[in-house]
Amino acid sequence: MTSIGIIGLGYVGLPLAVAFAQEGCDVVAVDVDARKIEAIEAGESYIEDVPSAVMREVAERVHATTRYARLAKTDAVLVCVPTPLTANREPDLGPLIDSTRSLSEVLQADQLVVLESTTYPGTTRERVAPLLEESGLTAGRDFHLAFSPERVDPGRTDFTLRNTPKVVGGLTDACAARAEEIYGLVCDNLIRVSSPEAAELTKLLENIFRSVNIALVNELAMLTDRMGIDIWEVVDAAATKPYGFMCFEPGPGMGGHCLPVDPFYLSWRAREFDMATEFIELSGKVNQQMPYHCVAKAQRVLNDAGKSVNGARIAVLGVSYKPGVGDIRESPALKIISLLKDLGADVRYHDPHVPTLAGHNLHSLPLDEALADADLALIVTAHPGVDHDLLAERAGHVLDLRGVTRSSGAENVVRL
Repeated sequence: MTSIGIIGLGYVGLPLAVAFAQEGCDVVAVDVDARKIEAIEAGESYIEDVPSAVMREVAERVHATTRYARLAKTDAVLVCVPTPLTANREPDLGPLIDSTRSLSEVLQADQLVVLESTTYPGTTRERVAPLLEESGLTAGRDFHLAFSPERVDPGRTDFTLRNTPKVVGGLTDACAARAEEIYGLVCDNLIRVSSPEAAELTKLLENIFRSVNIALVNELAMLTDRMGIDIWEVVDAAATKPYGFMCFEPGPGMGGHCLPVDPFYLSWRAREFDMATEFIELSGKVNQQMPYHCVAKAQRVLNDAGKSVNGARIAVLGVSYKPGVGDIRESPALKIISLLKDLGADVRYHDPHVPTLAGHNLHSLPLDEALADADLALIVTAHPGVDHDLLAERAGHVLDLRGVTRSSGAENVVRL
């Protein structure tokens, strides 16, 4: 029986652990957060993509622990720890370095280690390999080392771990072959590239492509706002072209664990090669500006209704970074709420996936209660199951930042 170790049990690691367990593998699941370990042991899932019923089905094969020692008996260890940014928007490899150093203390000959955490090109070879070699084993000779970027899109069901192509780059050909052998258990389509660096950059390109195009349409949204042109009409019309155009929609900004972070990993790395990635950095600046534009538009909507934002009752609808999930990492809603509160607004919110916002001392209200006396309903994240057209009919004034009310003819609705 193949034994798999997983370090980091978040949106990437936990689905991986379940997928390997479903294929009959024995899984050692490691995380520093004892609450996650307790949840797994109780058969309870804490992320939307893994139902608790599924967790209970594989409970006998998933062994959750905070102890790295149990990884010594596994055939492969997949590292899925967070790689966030510092306050200065530079890579924070602290969790990766800590986990790698702990792994080196129990690393065994012939084991496979794969880094899945998004990072800059060169991390696997220059940072991870030397730390693992503190074990006395040599990467590529005594143990296998590879990079395989995660391609998780939380809340999505049409593309899963099984049917999403998996990119793999090994330190050597033998490393890549071993990684393909392991991932072949849970992935139908494997894409081998020549090196860990190529695999690392593949992930960054995927997300930078989205970041740049989202920034482009967001910048156009700010321009069309001044020009009196409906950006949604323009986007819908352009999307009818059957070639050469890919539809991206404007919004209040980017959130999640990838898009707001990954471009800065490459721009930071590029500076080490005496190059400024101005195009990439500009897209980041544009997208970071969107919450300010959205708040300014909310002020204008209230002003047109004869109200001041100071003291206005504003219902924010959706605070997670994307529909259908409870992940609030880098969510533009958090910045929008902060800006509105700084202007004196009385902010409340409704989000069926996010019960509390501890940082703002707010709790999700039932939709009817949130809208009851609101001066403005602000659609920030359009969760499935919420009837936004009905909302438009019931609310006094609505500012739709996601374009989900395009079919509504309600005169009280203003769109981004």
